Amino acid sequence: MPWKWCNDGAMDDEANTPAKKSSIPRSLAQADSMLQLALAVPAGCFAGLLLGSWLDRHFHQHWIAVALMLLGSAGGFIQIFKTISRSSKNGE
Repeated sequence: MPWKWCNDGAMDDEANTPAKKSSIPRSLAQADSMLQLALAVPAGCFAGLLLGSWLDRHFHQHWIAVALMLLGSAGGFIQIFKTISRSSKNGE
C-alpha cells in the first residue's frame, strides 16, 4: 500500500496520548444524587402515612397519620438541604 507510511505515524502519536478516563461512574453518581433528591420528600411522606395510619388504627385516633406525614416531609426536606449543601461544599 503506498500510503502506509502516513498511517503508521498517526497511530504512533495516538498511542502516546494518555487514555481519557470514562465519565460514566461520575454520571451515575450524579444520577444517584438526583434520584435521592427526587424521592426524599415523597418517601418520607409515604413512610409517615403508613406508620401513622397503623398507629391511628391501633390507638383509635385520627391525627397521628397527618402528624407523621408532615414529620416525614420535613425529614425529606432536611435530606434535600443536606445533599445540596454537601454538593455545593464539594464544588459540584
